[in-house]
Amino acid sequence: MNKLTLLTIALATSALTASAQRNTINLKTWEFSRDSVSYKPVTVPHDWAISGPFDKKWDLQFVAIEQNGEKEKTEKSGRSGALPWIGRGFYKTSVSLKKVPASAILEFDGAMADPHVYVNGHLAGHWAYGYNAFRVDATPYLKKGKNEISVSLNNREESSRWYPGGGLYRPVQLVMNADAATINPWGCYFRTESIADGKAEVSICTNINNVDKTLSIENQLVDATGKVVAQFKYGDFDALGNVVKTLTVDDAQLWSPESPYLYKLVTRLYRNNKLIDQTQQKVGIRTVRVAQYDGFQLNGVSRKIKGVCLHHDLGPIGAAVNKAALIRQIRTMKDMGCDAIRTAHNMPSTWQMEICDSMGMMVMAESFDMWIYPKCKNGYALNFKEWADKDIENLVRNHRNHPSIVMWSIGNEIPEQWSEEGRDISKHLQDICHKLDPTRPVTQGMDQAEAALNSGFAQVMDVPGFNYRVHKYDKNIRQLPKGFLLGSETASTVSSRGVYKFPVEVSDSKTYPDGQCSSYDVEYCPWSNLPDDDWKMQDDRDYVIGEFVWTGYDYLGEPSPYDEYWPSRSSYFGICDLAGLPKDRYWLYRSHWRNDSPTLHLLPHWTWPGREGETTPVYCYTSYPSAELFVNGKSQGRIVKNPNTRLDRYRLRWNNVKYEPGELRVVAYNYDGTVADTQTVRTAGAPAHIVLKADRTTLNPSEDDLAFVTVSVTDRDGNPCPTASNLIKASVKGAGSLRATCNGDATSLVPFTSDSMPLFNGEMVIVIGTKGKGSITLTVSAEGLPDATLTIN
Repeated sequence: MNKLTLLTIALATSALTASAQRNTINLKTWEFSRDSVSYKPVTVPHDWAISGPFDKKWDLQFVAIEQNGEKEKTEKSGRSGALPWIGRGFYKTSVSLKKVPASAILEFDGAMADPHVYVNGHLAGHWAYGYNAFRVDATPYLKKGKNEISVSLNNREESSRWYPGGGLYRPVQLVMNADAATINPWGCYFRTESIADGKAEVSICTNINNVDKTLSIENQLVDATGKVVAQFKYGDFDALGNVVKTLTVDDAQLWSPESPYLYKLVTRLYRNNKLIDQTQQKVGIRTVRVAQYDGFQLNGVSRKIKGVCLHHDLGPIGAAVNKAALIRQIRTMKDMGCDAIRTAHNMPSTWQMEICDSMGMMVMAESFDMWIYPKCKNGYALNFKEWADKDIENLVRNHRNHPSIVMWSIGNEIPEQWSEEGRDISKHLQDICHKLDPTRPVTQGMDQAEAALNSGFAQVMDVPGFNYRVHKYDKNIRQLPKGFLLGSETASTVSSRGVYKFPVEVSDSKTYPDGQCSSYDVEYCPWSNLPDDDWKMQDDRDYVIGEFVWTGYDYLGEPSPYDEYWPSRSSYFGICDLAGLPKDRYWLYRSHWRNDSPTLHLLPHWTWPGREGETTPVYCYTSYPSAELFVNGKSQGRIVKNPNTRLDRYRLRWNNVKYEPGELRVVAYNYDGTVADTQTVRTAGAPAHIVLKADRTTLNPSEDDLAFVTVSVTDRDGNPCPTASNLIKASVKGAGSLRATCNGDATSLVPFTSDSMPLFNGEMVIVIGTKGKGSITLTVSAEGLPDATLTIN
């Protein structure tokens, strides 16, 4: 038995005997096997497949992707990431108890996939859907002394349209109580009923398991300073073990993306005035409403949603959820001006929602990618009829107290949208959401506008959500009595960071021999469009309440437009690449979405040996209305944004610039004609220095904390080398370890766990983890360049 397992046992023993109150043990240390014979120690959250290797044989699919308009089946080699996630996996851990608890619940935030949970050899529980949280009552199977908990998982081939990962990829907890009467968090809720004159009316429901007349509860709402702003103590329970009370909060501080104020809700359970259980959760006071003319309203204020879709994988660390990676992801999106995410196309993790609560990011929490009709052979359609109601119930009960969640989504591009059956299923699932949470609207993403409108599928939704087909919005709205619609999935513009293709042409199906897409941001997929098209409708049509862009980050799998190209194993849709590095498109969105901070960004880079004298268009993504471009001091003209053309309303473009080495400079002007800002890009020489930049230099050794270090190279004058492809080698010493490397290249087959990786267009990212207290030294080397070092505390 390893030391970490012994530590887990010790914690469990001391926690249960130290107090009669609730004791929660995070089960981090497990042993893992792919064959149930040979085990190795791992730390949960864990993704068994992310270390690779990449290979086209993994989940090789021969299909026609109907959502892409395909009629003939073809080989799809990277559709689900080209990583070895298919097959079975087995986990086991041990907990030692001096006394058997009166209540013991195993809480899984998600397990991929089809988890069967055993306690001391007994099947204690099972859940079919790998993306959902579920709870298992372990009480009947525990004993005094050593207890073994094991989980078996099975990932079927062709069960996903993207990389799902494999394993216990989200946290697992054991919650024990010495008394059979316990607070049931999934039965409790906190709701904002109204906000007026600086006061808020909130309702609190407390649900108790195994109620009797000796019990009483207490609720306290505590503000950020520790002051109790509302409370009550009550003893009468209804037949279901509920106590519901409405309280008034004076001088209520409201939650919003701009000011994500959180209160702490403390709930205590007493037996004969003796404390036997206690929970606490961060909550927010805020209201959500969607209506004709007012559109989407948060706290009574109309706003257009500036959202992105995010798949659940975290790039080079895979599906294993990690707080530091999530924080980096949300921070990057917020800095761009994004105020909402859609959890595409599945239930989110609890950590992700807690981070969205604290950082101020609104959320559309999604559920399913398919219902009865399958999109892939072994997908959720196999389970929908038996499990859908239970999955929706777990989704809402688990997450309804997060103020960040502003709407639920019951599906994405469901094939049944043309049918009466589909309309009835929509209403049924929406009604479940309403029953469990009447405070939030329900939506789903529809990609067949005419069919969904003709069947009534669209009209039944609280918020009709349309994926793409932005040119049909004016026709759609005439059939929507509610008078508004949402761009539930938009753009699908494709690009590779730092790649520029000539000539620059707008295209909905462009591909190239190198498997890359142009970062001029004028290429998209046949079913989709450019960001400019969505913004035009949102700015010119009051009935469009906002958008969720596909996608905020690149993700593993679904490498359109290279579904049939090998090697290509990750997407090109992201505003940031798979390593989390911004593409040029990041500044295009920032220039439109942020009105509190100016944006000025030039593209492409200006290092083009061999292109001397050739036409090399220059784009400027800026929040300023006009700018003048100079090449080596020679003006290329001053231009103003033109609202009457597709590409010049939100961009500034000089299409006839001839490349010559030297200096590219742009001068931006305010509306009054005064100079507002400048930016200069210079032709780079040969790489001379390695530059390291960490997103943070202090890590918490008690958590699975991470630092993301961007590696780049500059010439001897400090100019970035935008085409550099130097092979980078990383070495980590001290209290840390190398967790992953990633360069954002969708065609790279270098494993993420490798300590060597080439730069992709001058950049890559190294992920550093902790091994305990002390300093961590990262040394990065490349042939012919001096080493670079970075210290992380």
